Amino acid sequence: MSDNFLDMLVFVRVADAGSLSSAARELNLSLTVVSRKLSRLEERLGVRLMNRTTRSLTLTEEGTRFYERCVRILAEIEDAETEVTSGRDTASGTLKVTATFAFGIRWLAPLLGEFQRAHPGLHVRLDTDDGVANIIDAGYDLAIRFGALADSSLIARQLAPNRRVICAAPAYLDVRGRPSSLDDLLQHDVVSFGDPPNTHWVFADGRSVNVRSNLSTNNGELGHCWALQGAGLILKSIWDVQDDVAAGRLEVVLPAHRLPAAPIHAVFPHSRLAAAKVRLCVDFLAARLKNASPEL
Repeated sequence: MSDNFLDMLVFVRVADAGSLSSAARELNLSLTVVSRKLSRLEERLGVRLMNRTTRSLTLTEEGTRFYERCVRILAEIEDAETEVTSGRDTASGTLKVTATFAFGIRWLAPLLGEFQRAHPGLHVRLDTDDGVANIIDAGYDLAIRFGALADSSLIARQLAPNRRVICAAPAYLDVRGRPSSLDDLLQHDVVSFGDPPNTHWVFADGRSVNVRSNLSTNNGELGHCWALQGAGLILKSIWDVQDDVAAGRLEVVLPAHRLPAAPIHAVFPHSRLAAAKVRLCVDFLAARLKNASPEL
């Protein structure tokens, strides 16, 4: 059974690393041992888990399904060991977090770095994606999301309030004018983002506007860059643009027309509820973000 467990661990590390050599270095094993264990696992299961060439490694359909199950199993084992050996006040093992790119860069990266330094036995992996990952299937311990929680099978804890604002570069507004009403938005260029890009702006009073977008992207940070270059109006979280607004690089327009709030939540599966690494990280983020909420 112990050999089976190690084979499973090697398989997951190879899939995460994307190569046998990287996984071998991470596990402090020889490349030969890693290759042998992966081959033995495939032979025992009777299926090919990975397609391997000299330059690439990809999971097969069967490998993808097996990977998802292995990640959950290994996480449960890790949580059980942490609970018994490290107590409830020490985070250890691997903490896998997903968040949007902009918030991950500006806020989570430094905060998670601080959290890891306080828990030397912990390895933190932060993935950024402006899409909404299925955190259970992808094996995430924690997701940082904006707005209401749609999936009732997950647990959500609010970390901080979050205003959304419409803003643009002053140079753009000097040329095109500053909107004074929602109807004025129809005369402006808009940078939209999301998947699909959001061009239907709904306000807190129930009114909505279908804006015209000349530039769109699936990445909010790319949209942010275009807005800074004077491409048009953009609707963003104040957490993402507060520095640019304070420095005068962006200017908030129509501040009296509030948009629905999209509070920042920590989201995690029920199975992670008792894990010290998740509980301690959520408490840490809540404490740090509580008094950092931008107010404009």
